[in-house]
Amino acid sequence: MTRLLLLGGTTEASRLAKTLADQGFDAVFSYAGRTDKPVPQPLPTRVGGFGGVDGLCAFLKAENITHVIDATHPFAAQMSTNAVAACAQTGVPLCAFERAPWTAQPADAWTHVPDLEGAIAALPHDPARVFLAIGKQNLAAFNAAPQHFYLLRLVDPPGEMLPLQNARAVVARGPFDVQGDTELLRSESITHIVAKNAGGAGAEAKLIAARALQIPVILIDRPHVPQRSIRDTLDGVLHWLADHGATPRGV
Repeated sequence: MTRLLLLGGTTEASRLAKTLADQGFDAVFSYAGRTDKPVPQPLPTRVGGFGGVDGLCAFLKAENITHVIDATHPFAAQMSTNAVAACAQTGVPLCAFERAPWTAQPADAWTHVPDLEGAIAALPHDPARVFLAIGKQNLAAFNAAPQHFYLLRLVDPPGEMLPLQNARAVVARGPFDVQGDTELLRSESITHIVAKNAGGAGAEAKLIAARALQIPVILIDRPHVPQRSIRDTLDGVLHWLADHGATPRGV
């Protein structure tokens, strides 16, 4: 019998979860637990880590998982790497549902950097107003450039203190639209944007707005993940499941 593990946390994962539920698949949705109020899913849901590769192997065996779909964020490299290793050890087929990265248009002023340190180095020496659109995990690294003002956009309220001295947080959950992001960049007099190359439509609005406003963007490249099967559309994932013998309940 087919039993799927869907590693989630993205818009694509939520779309896939709905499709799997509608089609009657036996599946478990897993959240890393980095947000206080994750989006409810139409599948049985677990929250939290697995305890590394060994813990994930144990979960796959205990739950009789037959297929794994990794639809985590493109920058959740540790989870994705662990999934590759655990599936290789247990013989469970793995497919990544991964959106394509963003690509620059002729009017874009993008600087590609390999990591956070590269992003900090790419900022100007003189004080700037930076929209720091990288999530909440690595904000403190930008204290290395304290001359800048940082506007943050977070899913959850940051609590009493931000990890950056000269910063302000806007609490909002995507997807975002171009009009709203254009107004945000203008009202905050943003001069630079730092973002991860996550791809997808849900967070692209800031890049479209930056293009129109001629704001330079520092874009952090995706981290390395070991080789695996990748599909970038929902239909592609469903075809992969069919090709690997996955069937809904009662089929």
